Amino acid sequence: MLKRHPHTPVHLFIDDTSYFITSAIYNKRHLLVHSELKNQLLTIIQESFELFNWKLDDWVILDNHYHVIGMSRKGTDLSKIMGRIHSHSATLIRQVTHCELPVWWNYWDYCPSHEKDYFTRLNYLLMNPIKHGYVDNLNDYPFSSFSRLFNEVGRETCVKQFQTYPEYKQLVIEEDDL
Repeated sequence: MLKRHPHTPVHLFIDDTSYFITSAIYNKRHLLVHSELKNQLLTIIQESFELFNWKLDDWVILDNHYHVIGMSRKGTDLSKIMGRIHSHSATLIRQVTHCELPVWWNYWDYCPSHEKDYFTRLNYLLMNPIKHGYVDNLNDYPFSSFSRLFNEVGRETCVKQFQTYPEYKQLVIEEDDL
C-alpha cells in the first residue's frame, strides 16, 4: 500500500519486510552534536521499534540525520513509529538546544527488493560516518551499529561484505546529501 500526500515522500506500507529509513533535521541544522542527544535518540528509536514489534537491525546517527534498517511486522505502523520517534526526540532536542520548530523535516523509506539491494544500503548506512568526515575508522564511531556487527561477525566477514557489495560507493540518496 502507498501513502501519498502533497509535499511529502511516498511511503510504502509492507508487512514483514526490510525497511531502510532516513530522517533529517529541518534545514540541515546540526542539532544532534551532543553525544547524549544521539544516545537518547537511539533509545527512542529502539523503544519505538520494540513497541510496534519491529526489529531494529542497524543504525547510524549523525549530527543532522540518521539512517536505520529494520524489519517490519505491520507496514502500516511505520508512520506511528516515525511519529513517536520524532515527537519524543524533538522535545528532548528542544530542551537542550532551544531550537525553533520544526525539529525534523521528514523521513524517507525504501524496501530493498533483493540481497544486493539490502547490503548496498546496509554498507551505505555503515559507511556514513566516514562519508561525512566524522571518523577514518568505523570502529571509532560510537553512534552506529558497526561495532556490534564487527564484534558479531568479525573483521574478515565485514571486509568481505564491503568487497562483495561495493555499490554503496555510488549510491546516491538525495535526502542524505546534507
